[in-house]
Amino acid sequence: MARLVIHGGNALHGEVRISGAKNSALAIIVAAALATEGESVLENIPHDSDVGTICLILRSLGVEAWFDSQGRLHVNGKTLNRYQAPYDLVRKMRASFYCAGLLIGRLGRAEVPLPGGCAIGSRPVDFHIRGFSQMGADITIEHGFMKAQCNDLRGANYYINRSSVGTTINMMIAAILAKGTTVLENVAKEPEIVDLAIFLNGMGAKVRGAGTDVIRIDGVESLHGIEYSIIPDRIEAGTFMFAAAITGGDIIVKDIVLEHLRSPIIKIEEAGAIIEKGTTEVRVRVNGQLQPIDLETSPYPGFPTDLQQPLVAAMCLADGASVIRENIFDRFRYVDELRRMGADIRVERETAIIRGVPQLTGAPVEVTDLRAGAALVIAGLAASGRTEIYGLDIIDRGYENLEEKFRNLGADIAREETREVTDIFSQIQRVNV
Repeated sequence: MARLVIHGGNALHGEVRISGAKNSALAIIVAAALATEGESVLENIPHDSDVGTICLILRSLGVEAWFDSQGRLHVNGKTLNRYQAPYDLVRKMRASFYCAGLLIGRLGRAEVPLPGGCAIGSRPVDFHIRGFSQMGADITIEHGFMKAQCNDLRGANYYINRSSVGTTINMMIAAILAKGTTVLENVAKEPEIVDLAIFLNGMGAKVRGAGTDVIRIDGVESLHGIEYSIIPDRIEAGTFMFAAAITGGDIIVKDIVLEHLRSPIIKIEEAGAIIEKGTTEVRVRVNGQLQPIDLETSPYPGFPTDLQQPLVAAMCLADGASVIRENIFDRFRYVDELRRMGADIRVERETAIIRGVPQLTGAPVEVTDLRAGAALVIAGLAASGRTEIYGLDIIDRGYENLEEKFRNLGADIAREETREVTDIFSQIQRVNV
């Protein structure tokens, strides 16, 4: 079993460049297969295993998806000709269900397994299915598969009961080629939604209102491929910011969109970090012990649920008690692993109370979900002694070269055994292009 071995205690110093946003990339890669004219060439695509998985799913459906020698992803959806998505791939991550919107929109038929993903509480796809039904799809659930048939997909007005990123993305993908106008209300407003809308409009779609509560989509006959660069990953950026904070470091986080990090920057400043902002970078410095903070996670532009775990890890060494309320998902299963390292955390339903301790100590720990994995890594960077982190296949789902980036900042961190992500990308690589 692969593991990360960390000898903690080194303050991080230097510069780190942030990769493209995983959550944006997954949506845009699937949406690129809507085009029947030309291919899309996507830049700044992170080489994490979730991206590899979504590419393999598309290839299983007949789509051409491959990386050239410069790391750009080529997607050509003209050859999309199969409507059954493979169970063994779809079960690996929740975003694979975006293929349902693609298949219903392009082929009028889809058989997609109910998706898997991180163990962070119940996240049913009922909202997706209800939206497809309102657009005219006849849907049944059989043997763990969603089966949809629609000979005449049409626009509809759909109010999403909970501001869901996944539902918003899937409905946008399905509605692009539908007849008439689709109006989506109470939609997610995350930067990844805006990035998807800009990409779709570049291909010839008519999407308005992304970033607000209402998105209006006028269906079009066809789309064409374009060249496009994915936005930076705000979650990765925030993770490195909190890593600098917990280790008492001084790092420059480069290639970011500052506006996307507004809430995390406010909170890390509240904790005592010194922040210097540039146009596309931010410097994070910490002199002395962190101060405790209170916060609640909430949809964008609030504090992101995907940064709750790294923040909790950082607060383990704060001078006092922090109170963190999780309003999005059940995401405190990893707390027992931090306790192994000496953290003083009490969880009461959706709230974690973290009392800062003088020191964390290294221990063998297990990754429970993607963002919890990042939290364990940064806790290990600050802990005294040796930390062994198991379950790296989960971390690899959302972070590109994580240990290499930390090593370049002065961390004593090493991976033992090979990466699954390497095996995935070897299947979708073309050379000499």
